[in-house]
Amino acid sequence: MSVEARVRVVSAADGMVWVTSSESSGCSACQSQSSCGISGLGKYLSRRRAALPIQHPGACVGDELKVCVDESELLRAGAFAYLLPAVLAVIAAALADALGAGDLAAVFAALLGFISGLIAARFLAPTPRIHTAPITVISGEPS
Repeated sequence: MSVEARVRVVSAADGMVWVTSSESSGCSACQSQSSCGISGLGKYLSRRRAALPIQHPGACVGDELKVCVDESELLRAGAFAYLLPAVLAVIAAALADALGAGDLAAVFAALLGFISGLIAARFLAPTPRIHTAPITVISGEPS
């Protein structure tokens, strides 16, 4: 099973295309955005969205593509990104406590473990493979 999203090509050169999301999702698609405090944060973060580079020869600016990522690959990358820093923070704090270093040292050890986990996740986490396909619109079908 895979996670799919529609994207629009915003730039293309030498077989590489840069794409951004072409669907409304998250806060912009929610019916409760006018009464939700998180929607303001979502609007702020969506303005700073960077284009994602993908290899897709033959695509032109303005084309819509379907991007697919295998769920197991996405889960594996998420586990590295979120679990590894948390686990290393807990292990470092427990080690500092077991050595009798005190509470303040345990806090700093947890922080050091967390930062080490972020750095390790950056270099050790597998990058999910992204598969693309052009979107074909059948006449009479809404786009």
